[in-house]
Amino acid sequence: MSTGHGPTPSIDFDAPPADPVAVFEQWFAEAQKLPTPNPNAMTLATIDADGAPSARIVLLRGFSREGARFFTNRNSRKGRALAANARAALLFHWDLLDRQVRIEGRVSLASDAESDAYFAQRPVDSRVNAWASDQSEPVANRAELERRAAELTARFASGDVPRPPHWGGYRVSLDKIEFWQGDKYRLHDRIVYTRQADGSYAVTRLCP
Repeated sequence: MSTGHGPTPSIDFDAPPADPVAVFEQWFAEAQKLPTPNPNAMTLATIDADGAPSARIVLLRGFSREGARFFTNRNSRKGRALAANARAALLFHWDLLDRQVRIEGRVSLASDAESDAYFAQRPVDSRVNAWASDQSEPVANRAELERRAAELTARFASGDVPRPPHWGGYRVSLDKIEFWQGDKYRLHDRIVYTRQADGSYAVTRLCP
């Protein structure tokens, strides 16, 4: 087992559980107890139509056997990349626990019902700004953004703010999910779960 500066690993890397979902849920629950503002922050890496990679931080907004879910403007750079190449990689890094989780998989759209339900939970200003921002497109200055936001605030003043048609959720399937536990002398513990055709997972221990 690891002798790192984080907590004792919650899984036996030499005899790991068969179910990676349960492992993730346990690790994520422990991460949520950390004194950090966004334990659900994850790096999302995509490849666009020209084969160029890009990465950015998004927030996990749901996790299940079907995959890891996040929401964004589908006209954004990441949205265009996912439309061209519907595969992605995710990375969680919880430094205070000396842990990482890596996920790779196919990407699908969340349903309209899921997207509507999550959008309705957002603060009103965030819903307005989802309309105001042409995410990833050029803008002249901050004043232009604030002008758009003010116009849309007035437009929606008399009622609810509906979800923009270009805004919604994505789900990254759990085709591969790797758990990494750090060790202070660099003999890190790593296991990767690879989904098989029958839905089960093959589990492999990796060198650090």
